[in-house]
Amino acid sequence: MGAAGVRAAGAAQTYLVVVSGVSGEPKYRDAFDRWAATMIDAAENRYGVPAANIVYLAERTEADPGRIDGRSTKENVESLLSELSQRAEPNATVFILLIGHGSSRAGQSRFNLPGPDMTAADFARALQGFPTQKLVLVNAASASGEFILALSGPNRAIVTATKSGFERNETLFGGFFVEAYAEGGADVNKDGRVSVLEAFEYARREVARAYERENKLLTEHALLDDNGDGVGSDEPDPTESDGALARNLFLVGAREAVAAAGTDDPELAALYSEKAELERRIAALRAQKDAMDPALYDQELETLLVELALTTRAMREREEKEP
Repeated sequence: MGAAGVRAAGAAQTYLVVVSGVSGEPKYRDAFDRWAATMIDAAENRYGVPAANIVYLAERTEADPGRIDGRSTKENVESLLSELSQRAEPNATVFILLIGHGSSRAGQSRFNLPGPDMTAADFARALQGFPTQKLVLVNAASASGEFILALSGPNRAIVTATKSGFERNETLFGGFFVEAYAEGGADVNKDGRVSVLEAFEYARREVARAYERENKLLTEHALLDDNGDGVGSDEPDPTESDGALARNLFLVGAREAVAAAGTDDPELAALYSEKAELERRIAALRAQKDAMDPALYDQELETLLVELALTTRAMREREEKEP
């Protein structure tokens, strides 16, 4: 097996964690259950994420005992993330979706769970076990905006349904965010995948339309941060602010990534995967430019750009050999 074949065999895994918190009322309970099920179905059936890589914690385990892996208590969430940090490969993508209600008290944003809530600081500690993995955390709850400052960092895309802890009304963002993956309407570039950036922009747009239809004042303003500066963007621009990393993060299994590349040639598929990884690393490096020594930044950027050029050339040469 050649080098490209080795890379294909060791393709990075995607892990999905869905946590549904306290509902409070039947209408929210039903909505949260539906959103969680929709996201899991899309991940497994539409994008090929292995069932073994999906974990679902919920308020009521009896709601779907065949699918729910445990109750969404603080203890269980922290235990799950600790276990996953030991299991996930160094280059894996870990996608965490929080569905429910949030609150903010005494300057601390919280995700409401059965029993003790988890604060943004609690999540920050729990996520320290993922220093090299690509991490996506979507807090679709109310009062979630302050999670960005607490969780922002390299190789992380943090999405919140609100811009601060003061937007405390129920949110619609979560429903539209999972819809982006389930129905595919967010796939703007038609590559068969939905990026985190595409899902964010789709959900933000549909939330605004929903409020307009009801002639209501918009009370939730979603944010995305993926450049590690702790400041979210409501309209990300990958060339100037946030979005460069998120547009290269996908909820997709390894085999489906190959299919999305439009080839069944394992060596060519590996080159596509390598090119995407290099583009992600370049975006992450550029996001850290202001905090780096200029000479070191230029050196690392040049190295990555050379690797990208060589990979792209190898890709084109391989494509020309395809029948």
